Amino acid sequence: MSWLNYHHLLYFWTVARAGSIAKASQELHLAQPTISAQLKLLEESLGHKLFERQGRRLVLTDVGRTVLRYAEDIFRLGNELKNVVNGIPSGQQLRLAVGVTDVIPKLVAERLIQPAFDTSPDIRITCREGPLPQLLASLALHELDVVLADAPSSEPVSIRAFNHLLGKCGVSFFGAPRLAHLTRGFPRSLDGAPLLLPSETSSVRRSLELWFEAQHVHPVIVGDFDDSALLKAFGHRGHGVFAAPSVIEDEVCRQFDVSIIGRTEDIETCFYAISVERRLRHPSVVAIAETARSRLFG
Repeated sequence: MSWLNYHHLLYFWTVARAGSIAKASQELHLAQPTISAQLKLLEESLGHKLFERQGRRLVLTDVGRTVLRYAEDIFRLGNELKNVVNGIPSGQQLRLAVGVTDVIPKLVAERLIQPAFDTSPDIRITCREGPLPQLLASLALHELDVVLADAPSSEPVSIRAFNHLLGKCGVSFFGAPRLAHLTRGFPRSLDGAPLLLPSETSSVRRSLELWFEAQHVHPVIVGDFDDSALLKAFGHRGHGVFAAPSVIEDEVCRQFDVSIIGRTEDIETCFYAISVERRLRHPSVVAIAETARSRLFG
């Protein structure tokens, strides 16, 4: 087994922070050729270039940026270890970086993430929203601890990702008071009714279209939305019927002043936690998964 030389990693970390070998040599009190040789040995042991030269500047490669993130964690923990041994409180704050795909309803995302706040009194949570491929790229670079999505990962990324099913539920249809009459004769009542749909990037969009075809129902699409909150805001105004996961029925009705037009279990909305680990380890991610499976979808 090949062990990482932490002296070499320290020299790399110092150069990356200082911005040049010359500045790092002053900080480390070592000759520049010595540092250059140690960096070359580190690159050879890892099998990747960590810097590339642009003019007179050294710029981190993609692998170099990944190594730097790990180096920062390693030396931060090393300093905390020294403080703990010497009786100085570390003051370490639990951190969680979550990626949420932009097609997951905000109310679902909030309910999924909420248990993470119970794992530590001073936890700091960072949430990033975006399309699944972009979030998976950040996950591969260890910029995120977990990605919450409505579909499993099938994107090509530089590392393998594991899909952890959090739960599944049916779909409910909602409408403002002016559309409340559509409850009678559902789902046939939706034939010709105004409909607000999520964008085509949403996995539930195609499921809804197939379900309408199976029911021989042809609503009139009056809006397509990337943002689920904006979709519901227009639904609140009475511009059309809209669908949302049944698990957040109560919140949708209360927050947007709408009522339930009907429900179906024929359309399943699934939610996943995607990680680089086969087994979830981060305490906050574990809390998210366990609460979702036992309470939210249980």
